[in-house]
Amino acid sequence: MGSERSFGHVFAIAFAIIGFWPLIRGGAPHLWALLAAAAFLTLAYLRPAVLRPLNVIWFRLGLLLGAVVTPIVMGLLYVTTFVPTSLILRLAGRDLLGLEREPDRASYWVTRDPPGGGQSTMKRQF
Repeated sequence: MGSERSFGHVFAIAFAIIGFWPLIRGGAPHLWALLAAAAFLTLAYLRPAVLRPLNVIWFRLGLLLGAVVTPIVMGLLYVTTFVPTSLILRLAGRDLLGLEREPDRASYWVTRDPPGGGQSTMKRQF
């Protein structure tokens, strides 16, 4: 969780943007948002401890949103990316991981010959 002062700064900026947004289209600024921005900025500098309950609520809301949105996004990613790729590879007859069982095979070990005549390519990694 961030500090109360940074929380006040973020919300002051957010309310300032909301307050000045109508100016883009030639409208009048939202005074309520500008007052809220001034209040958050003042509290952030003079009494940041007052913002602690709001900061805790905001942090918990973020945790809740993360717990709800993350599984949805990951599920959509799986369904829209991995499932079609798997179906295309199966239809093409590809087995990229070598998972197909071969009972008459002696070993599933894959022998690799490193480039450079048997020398390791992992020297001086760092």
